[in-house]
Amino acid sequence: MTNPSKKEALGKGIRSLLQNIDTDLKQTAGALGEKVVVAATGMERIPLDQIVTNPKQPRRDFDEVSLQELSQSIKLHDVIQPITVAKITHKKFQLVAGERRLRASKLAGLKDIPAYIRQVNDQELLELALLENLQRENLNAIEVGLSYKRLMEECTLTQEQVDDRMGKERSTVTNYIRLLKLPPDIQVAVRNGQLSMGHARVLTGVENVENQLFLYNEIPRNGLSVRQTEELARRINQADKNHPHRSVKLKLPPAFQKIQDKLATHFSTKVKLDRGKSGKGSILIEFYSDEELDSILEKIDIYGG
Repeated sequence: MTNPSKKEALGKGIRSLLQNIDTDLKQTAGALGEKVVVAATGMERIPLDQIVTNPKQPRRDFDEVSLQELSQSIKLHDVIQPITVAKITHKKFQLVAGERRLRASKLAGLKDIPAYIRQVNDQELLELALLENLQRENLNAIEVGLSYKRLMEECTLTQEQVDDRMGKERSTVTNYIRLLKLPPDIQVAVRNGQLSMGHARVLTGVENVENQLFLYNEIPRNGLSVRQTEELARRINQADKNHPHRSVKLKLPPAFQKIQDKLATHFSTKVKLDRGKSGKGSILIEFYSDEELDSILEKIDIYGG
């Protein structure tokens, strides 16, 4: 077991090292003054209460256990790697990168934190935050897709420009963005780690929402691998191609197709909406087990709350 006093001494040593680097630079600068030195070196300790988080931060989920472990490390050793901030006003900074370190520092009871200060615009804030998280944190696939989409929409970048900035193959960025077209239930499953990126990519190649939801439910029900899911998706798409008259005959007006898709998403299963010219019709909700039936009944609130 490590002697606590040695850990404390190591922590003080690292804190002292960070402080001494800053002090040495200021002393070397001589008559230049602190403001000039800070502008040149770009790093100083900033009170935590002067830092606001970046609203464009692509990562939203942080593992609490991991944060507690980092917090304990910071209590002993301080923050070894400075965060990055952008100066907003005289005593207000916006976080660019390092939210995990910032959160852990607050848990550790620190009053201030070492930070690199950058002058960046809104587009650079988003780009830097995304780059930081892609390199240092395991963003889930939905968060990555949202970040790529925001780069394109908010920074008016083409997909090719996003590819260049992120150093990614064009197909990689395309695959992440396509995930955002999946039904909400499937996106949540990807975000929570219940559905792999490989499985989700297969679902993006399935033609309509009800088939996507059907296949999504089949994956855990039958323990399908990505390869098995690809095969089932191929059969589903082939069946649709082999019966084009069926899809034409039963094609709903856009407004009712949207209702059918929303019902399928709400119940997480295949839903069939039929409506005649007179306004009469029917709704068919499929289920594949007693548990799924029970889930549907709960969503209808048939049990009365």
